[in-house]
Amino acid sequence: MEKIKVDLSGSAETMLQSFYARALYSKKKNSKFYDAKAVGIVDRIDYDFSLAEKDNTMSSGVVARTIVFDELVSAFIKKNPDCTVVNIACGLDTRVYRMDNGRLTWYNVDLPETAAVRKQIYGEEGRISTIGISALDSKWADEIKVRGKMLFIIEGLSMYLTAEENKQMLGIIRDHFDNATVMLECIAKRWVNQEGIEKSIQQTGAKYVFGADCFADLGDVAEGFRKIKDDNITRGMEKLYPAMKLVTWLPIANKVTEKILIFEK
Repeated sequence: MEKIKVDLSGSAETMLQSFYARALYSKKKNSKFYDAKAVGIVDRIDYDFSLAEKDNTMSSGVVARTIVFDELVSAFIKKNPDCTVVNIACGLDTRVYRMDNGRLTWYNVDLPETAAVRKQIYGEEGRISTIGISALDSKWADEIKVRGKMLFIIEGLSMYLTAEENKQMLGIIRDHFDNATVMLECIAKRWVNQEGIEKSIQQTGAKYVFGADCFADLGDVAEGFRKIKDDNITRGMEKLYPAMKLVTWLPIANKVTEKILIFEK
């Protein structure tokens, strides 16, 4: 079949690393999730995944956060089956196909060049659709038709935005939507400006510029929201590497792991 050509750089290109990590993991015996679309499509993408294949730090983090996000999003949907989900900076994420109950409405939002690749691969329409626009452009909010409770997933983005840009993005959600629950992934503060630990990310030119260890760290970035839970990906790491249960209880583990901060308007 004809190869799917992509021309991305910087933070937009990192979606390919995450996509490859999920595909590679899904092929393993006893994997905790199976990304059928990633497995079926990865070989059709015209891209050099050699660095991603060797980057265990990146792939472990992606897989662990996928496990935990799947758990959190699934629980929200079970509680609110007619909800509207907005997946900001979706990349080639396929969570909707693991979560779809036949009733929810799901919007995938990403930069126009990323959305173009996604549309070429998935051809989404109807209840599941893609909007090609920057998360910092408030016009995307006008494209969302609200049905039921609102869930906003922001995975793999906040670390590439400045504090002011993250504030702007969250402000769009706050000012346009009621009953909004947000699940925001953040890297730990100690990893800001340390993108070199993930070689496949470093080669894209993307830079880590923002981090938070808890909701309180967000300060006025999350102005107008109230905390539900400070979560992290340690239980995802434990499912990947059971031996990690011996150390994840230590305070240092919480200081270095990726966070999933959950809050609401």
